[in-house]
Amino acid sequence: MYAQASNERLTKWLMGAILVIAYAFLYMPIIHILFASLSSRPNFPYPPEFDYGSYIRLYTNTVYQDAFLNSLIIATCTSILSTVLGFLATVGVLRFGGRKALLYAAFFAGPLFVSEILLGISSMSLYYLVFELQGNMVTAIIANSVHCFSFCFLIMAALLYRYDWRMNEAAVVCGASPARAFYEVMLPLTWSGILGSLIVAFVLSLNGLDISFYLLGATPTMPSVAWGALRYGVKPELYALSSIINILVFAAITVLYFVARSDKKRPME
Repeated sequence: MYAQASNERLTKWLMGAILVIAYAFLYMPIIHILFASLSSRPNFPYPPEFDYGSYIRLYTNTVYQDAFLNSLIIATCTSILSTVLGFLATVGVLRFGGRKALLYAAFFAGPLFVSEILLGISSMSLYYLVFELQGNMVTAIIANSVHCFSFCFLIMAALLYRYDWRMNEAAVVCGASPARAFYEVMLPLTWSGILGSLIVAFVLSLNGLDISFYLLGATPTMPSVAWGALRYGVKPELYALSSIINILVFAAITVLYFVARSDKKRPME
């Protein structure tokens, strides 16, 4: 009995040590960037000597500001467009797909397995050679939406798979319009999946380089500016901007966690 208890404690400590090592491996680069952005010696910020000069210079650096604004515009528009299309596609497949629903779902999930580089190159060729459209913010948003659509579709499908469509029919029978049935019956039960799709698409398009690189040209975005800084030397302002983006991403993940947690506490009848 004593030997068994000792083995259980040893296993528990070993698993805890592995967990700590795994988390350290994942988050040490992020913590290092945060220290570098707050240090007067960004190249080696240990021991830390806190200084906010990089954030002050970031406030006056128009290149990084424009890149951050462009990335926010692309990420916001992409998340909205891909979530709306993903929701409509999921409803169509699960509600009206019938026996071929699995086949339709496989086609909608197909872009998930296409490399971002190939998607960027093919989108550039399609818009320029076929439609004679120069690369701009609109084409970048469309291409990023194609990439994020599959993620949104799978998230919504995982939620709507257990949705009882008879509730919408019952609401219509009771006199509600289809729009009112959606807002008062379906939306309260599916809003967590919609919000999750928005957050996932926002994060993916905010950090994406390959697709926007081929479609925006000289228009700066955060990933392209960061990639260019590696060739000419990383400036402290980039550390500060990276820290801000990391904080935004972690905030979005935290919101998604609490949304998923609250959704589990409210089972779908």
